[in-house]
Amino acid sequence: MPHATGHINYSRISIGIQVYFHNFAHGIWQQANAPLCRPTRDNNNVRQATPMKKLRFAIFGNTYQANKSACVQQLFSILEEHKAHMLIDRAFHDYLTGQLGIAVHHEELIEGQGFDADFAISLGGDGTFLETVRRVGDRNIPVLGINMGRLGFLSDYQSGDIASAIEQIYDDRYRVEERSVLHVEDDNGSIHGFPYALNEVAVLKHDISSMISIDAEVNGEFLTTYQADGLIINTSAGSTGYALSVGGPIIWPGTNIMGLVPVAPHSLTVRPIVISSDAVVRMRVKSRSHNFLLSIDGRSESLSECTSITVRKAPYTIKVLKRSEGSFCHTLRDKLMWGADTRDRGER
Repeated sequence: MPHATGHINYSRISIGIQVYFHNFAHGIWQQANAPLCRPTRDNNNVRQATPMKKLRFAIFGNTYQANKSACVQQLFSILEEHKAHMLIDRAFHDYLTGQLGIAVHHEELIEGQGFDADFAISLGGDGTFLETVRRVGDRNIPVLGINMGRLGFLSDYQSGDIASAIEQIYDDRYRVEERSVLHVEDDNGSIHGFPYALNEVAVLKHDISSMISIDAEVNGEFLTTYQADGLIINTSAGSTGYALSVGGPIIWPGTNIMGLVPVAPHSLTVRPIVISSDAVVRMRVKSRSHNFLLSIDGRSESLSECTSITVRKAPYTIKVLKRSEGSFCHTLRDKLMWGADTRDRGER
């Protein structure tokens, strides 16, 4: 029977109140469990709210620059503000806590290459950067280099740029450049270390030995016999390292070439050359001391003469974080002080 006019349906009101409070409570729960947001702008410069990322950072550093402790603490403080997940190299952690007395908040201590991260951070000079690259390996983890050494050609950021570098990561205002890697192998399995190099592979004489003879082939064709203290095969990244110090050319980043640079050659006409990065270089060394040094990004080991060494491009690249506003031209002017002639300012 239909209800009379003016009759109140209390059962429907009760159901409505229950639904209202259920939706109200659900909304509060959603707000409490929603991810933190930061305002961003779309292509029309309209501010939008996007979830703040919970990023994982693997942190590596050298263990001898105590005067840089304030910079390290600043980095940790900024990452904690962002609630980042920090993975710290165990040797670096022990140095910070044991020798410097720094309290370090971390989620994981890492050793070797068994870790996963969104970014790797190198705190130090080029040596620390190369060690970080070795630890990252082929896992496509972008490397942020913060230079705390002297020249620091591989790192795009200085110690005073820590705050801006991290903000650029969280605001997606950075560039990633890929760097070629070299793979080295020998014909009898004598190489025991990590066989990949970001900068260079070099065959060198021992310190007190005479110069060595290096028979070099490129893509199976005999090139020459180098009578020298050594021979460097370098990538574009390595062209501003050891190769540059012995007269090698500077190679523009991303160029698909690599250099063959002799070290103190006996003949004046033997000059550095560049070849395709897809080329395969094979070397066989003869020495009066019956051995020689193989250096892979500065990691050296002694091999017996007549060991055949083959160098080719590795099947992976290293991703390096660069300033969004940076350029290689600026790096050359800044790091090598091009154009910094004091005579241009009237100084004597």
